[in-house]
Amino acid sequence: MHRPAILFLTSGLSSFVEGDLRMLKASYPVRVVATGGGPTGNFGQRLSLVHSILSGVLRTDIVFAWFAHNHSYLAVMAVRLLRKKSLVVVGGYEVANEPEIGYGALLDPAMAGKVRYIIENADCILAVSEFSRREILAVAEPRRIETIYNGIDTSLFSPEGSKENIVLTVCLVSTANIRVKGLDTFMDAARQIPEARFVLISRALDGALEILKRDAPANVEFVGAVGQAELIGWYRRAKVYCQLSYRESFGVALAEAMSCECVPVVTDRGALPEVAGDTGFVVPYADTHVTADAISQALVADTGSAARKRICELFSREQREQELRRIIATLQL
Repeated sequence: MHRPAILFLTSGLSSFVEGDLRMLKASYPVRVVATGGGPTGNFGQRLSLVHSILSGVLRTDIVFAWFAHNHSYLAVMAVRLLRKKSLVVVGGYEVANEPEIGYGALLDPAMAGKVRYIIENADCILAVSEFSRREILAVAEPRRIETIYNGIDTSLFSPEGSKENIVLTVCLVSTANIRVKGLDTFMDAARQIPEARFVLISRALDGALEILKRDAPANVEFVGAVGQAELIGWYRRAKVYCQLSYRESFGVALAEAMSCECVPVVTDRGALPEVAGDTGFVVPYADTHVTADAISQALVADTGSAARKRICELFSREQREQELRRIIATLQL
């Protein structure tokens, strides 16, 4: 069968986006355009970006775009005109509408129109969870939609050594998302369990960590940005992993931690219960007392191996790669 040439289009190369790129490069000829979110900067930069996308569409058979942002809007229009094929992965922010926390592309009417166009006109829309699929369908009716979970490299994110009395959370922190990520609840729960080590691994975008440190109890440790090897080391040592967010469309860090046999404690929001399943504890968002009680139970629970088994069975890198190849093959027909 003819191997289709693919234009890989993204606004940023996060770890899960890079995972898809590596897989595609191993199987297909791939051109990459990383846009930084769409037409921004001065006129010359915008024109160069538009040229890169259009020339990429001309020279390839299928556009594989991560995120339904400006870059995908332009690419999907070009694909329609040139009779190529397009596949767009919706990350979650694009179809979110959360005025309470000022979160979501749908809060911007102009961007909302572009998101609807992408959903309605792409040849295939990929959701990263059933939660995300429902949100996509609430926005517009796609020609075709498939749910393919983000994939975890379970051979890399694997248990090793013994667990310690560590409660871990990992996220990107800014002053705007302290409550969105549930870090205030994480700190308050730590006060109620002084015998446990609570660890926050984070890269801060602004002065958010200083704000958190001012009121943090003594048993909370702040670790800055770390490399993958050090991150895996923390996952392997931690007994409990917390994802206490207002919403998550998947929760890659949660799945990585579970793959290392951390017992999950998650909120009842977004796709978090979908990922954790019955291997951990689901708590109401922002309920400190229930969360602290769940963490205490998780510290003595023996469901870490079940958590890893769930990731291996439902959210492995191999499963995602197999499903992506299947969909790309159908787009060639």
